[in-house]
Amino acid sequence: MAQEAHSSSARPTGRAMPPAAAPAFLFGMGVGGFVDGIVLHQLLQWHHMLSHTESGNTKTVAGLELNTLADGLFHSAMWVLVVAAAILTVRARRRGRLSASWRFHTGLVLAGWGVFNVVEGLVNHQLLQIHHVRDDLGGPLAWDLGFLGLSVLLIAAGWLLFRQGKRENPSN
Repeated sequence: MAQEAHSSSARPTGRAMPPAAAPAFLFGMGVGGFVDGIVLHQLLQWHHMLSHTESGNTKTVAGLELNTLADGLFHSAMWVLVVAAAILTVRARRRGRLSASWRFHTGLVLAGWGVFNVVEGLVNHQLLQIHHVRDDLGGPLAWDLGFLGLSVLLIAAGWLLFRQGKRENPSN
């Protein structure tokens, strides 16, 4: 009985609510962070979270230990984004606000991934300069700019897909 009361009170009355965008966008941000951390930090080892700092020098054991901790904290934050996205997805489903369009979701995932990369690229690479895309090569600016350019393309492609998917939803 309590479940029925919860379900009926969670559904919109009258006019249909638009599909929820936050779950897919947050998921994209989390996945973007995981791809960065797993591929660039761990597999390719181009950089770590603090590899462009004096204390994070990757040529010392202490620097590697510090970077391992920082990378772990970074991955933990990405995990929180993905869990938040899952919670919001369940909430949207219960409220009847989960879009059926794959373009809607894929577009928002790509846009979230791109936005994550732009923020990370501007803050960590340019503003704080705690690491760069290719610290293993001395942190050349061209790699940082290429990363930002690719990220803007992710946002643009994601936005276009999202807009197409939004038109597919009958509640818009």
